Amino acid sequence: MKITCIAIDDEPLALEVIEDYIQKIPFLQLVKTFDNALQAMDFLRQQKIDLMFLDIQMEELTGIQMLNILKPKPEVIFTTAYDKFALQGYELDVTDYLLKPISFERFVKAVDKVHEKLCRQLNAKCPPEEVSIFNPKIEYFFIKSGFKLHKVAFDEIMYVEGQGDYLKIVTPKARIMTLQTFKGIEEILPPANFIRVHKSYIVAIDKIESIEGNMIKVTDKLIPVGESYKKSFQMLLEKKKIM
Repeated sequence: MKITCIAIDDEPLALEVIEDYIQKIPFLQLVKTFDNALQAMDFLRQQKIDLMFLDIQMEELTGIQMLNILKPKPEVIFTTAYDKFALQGYELDVTDYLLKPISFERFVKAVDKVHEKLCRQLNAKCPPEEVSIFNPKIEYFFIKSGFKLHKVAFDEIMYVEGQGDYLKIVTPKARIMTLQTFKGIEEILPPANFIRVHKSYIVAIDKIESIEGNMIKVTDKLIPVGESYKKSFQMLLEKKKIM
């Protein structure tokens, strides 16, 4: 089954990310994008769609205000940089709530929910070839730094370093500073490829060059293993048969 959708966001770069992700899902059909809620509402009065990706913080009319007015409304996935609206989102019966920067893996989980819900409503059995999209090979994500969204390949990341309220994502080509939490970045990074070794560091497992005592060498960087992370790091070494 094809799920028709629109995306609404007043940040052009955020819209580009959503468009890129939608194009990777075979059963999603992007009908139109909008940079404000008023234009989208006018469109929805004339055309029915199945799913709406909706930003919350927008000028003139917010995503929440739009949903309070719009009747009937399609399935909704909120896309926002603010987690404080989560409760209102669920009160409005949205299908999911995606926090920016949105990883492709998290995006897939959200559209999976919509797909399953619409299949149930139609009493339809989802074909196996459609279900297989939910195990994609995820290769990159987008992260906001200043006024830009940077595309970062997972296999290029060497380590992530905490610096106050910011994180520094280090690759061979770049040092990207982003206003992000460790919890947020850990939800994005594939757990099989990365490990937290210190309150201020996450390292890419395949980029570890050597280990001496409580110090890890990643390229020319020496990274300490924190006391509370020693046990999980030791378990990783045993699992990888390094020791």
